[in-house]
Amino acid sequence: MAVNVDARGLSCPQPVILTRKALQEAGGGEVVVLIDSMTQVYNCTRAAEKLGWQATYEEQIEAFALTLRK
Repeated sequence: MAVNVDARGLSCPQPVILTRKALQEAGGGEVVVLIDSMTQVYNCTRAAEKLGWQATYEEQIEAFALTLRK
């Protein structure tokens, strides 16, 4: 079951902090993070990869869906 994090509308570093917390709590599996900008995609991806997660993203109408898997 995927963990969902909605970080839309939050300014940095809040999306990264919420993403790291969700990844640490999940320990593995899939985490989907909704964020507003490509900068946040890069920052959250970098944080996830440091913890050993793989990242892909999809651009949606008003957000980006970052999918993290381990």
